[in-house]
Amino acid sequence: MTSFGKFMKRLLLALMLLVVAFHVLVAGLLLIWKTQPINNSMFMLTHRLTGGSVTQNWVEYDAIAKSAKQAAIASEDSKFSHHNGFDLEGIEVAMKKNEASGKASVGGSTITQQLAKNLFLTSHRSYIRKGEEAIITVMLETFWDKQRILTAYLNVAEFGNGIYGIEAASQHYFNKSAANINRDESALLISMLTNPKYYQDHQSDRRLRNKQRIVKKRMNNAVLPQAT
Repeated sequence: MTSFGKFMKRLLLALMLLVVAFHVLVAGLLLIWKTQPINNSMFMLTHRLTGGSVTQNWVEYDAIAKSAKQAAIASEDSKFSHHNGFDLEGIEVAMKKNEASGKASVGGSTITQQLAKNLFLTSHRSYIRKGEEAIITVMLETFWDKQRILTAYLNVAEFGNGIYGIEAASQHYFNKSAANINRDESALLISMLTNPKYYQDHQSDRRLRNKQRIVKKRMNNAVLPQAT
C-alpha cells in the first residue's frame, strides 16, 4: 500500500472515530436531559459565539399552557403523538410541493426532527446534516417519551433574537408565564417559529396573522401525547 493509501486509510478511520464519538456524546446528553433541564443547544451556542445574548428559562410540561402544546402540534406536526419521529406522508407532500415550485420552500420535518436539529446541528442544509438529523431523531424517540420531546422542543425553539423557549417568549411578548398564555397568544407565538427574528419586530405582518388564525382553528383537533 502506498503512503497516500495509508494516509487515506488513517483519515477514514479518524473520521469514523469522530462520528462514533459524536453519537456517544449525543446519547449521553440525551440520557442526562431525559430528566434534567436543557439550558443550551447548538442554536443557542452559535448565537452566543457570534456575540449575542440568550434569554431562556426552562419550564416543565405541566407549566406550559395546554393551548401552546396544541398550537405546536397543530402548526408543526399534526401526527406528532402517533408517529415514530418521521411523517412519511408529510415528507412526500413537501417533496411534491417543492418539485412543483422548483425550490425547497416547504419542509416535512416533524417536531422530533426539528428538535434534533436545534439541539445538536445547524441550520445549514446538506445531505450529511439530514442524515445526522435522522439518526438523532431515532435516538430521541428511543430514549424519550413524547411529552419530553414536546417539552424540550418548546423550551429550545427560537422565538426572536436571543429569545429561546416558550417561557422567555411569553414573558417577552405578553409579560406573563407560559402557563398563563391564552389561545390567541399561543397561536401567535407558534406561528412566529417560521421566521422569529423578522416577526419579532413585525407582529402585524399579514402572513403571521393569517397563520395565527389557521393554527387557532386547528388547535382543538391537536392530539396531545399521553403520559407514559
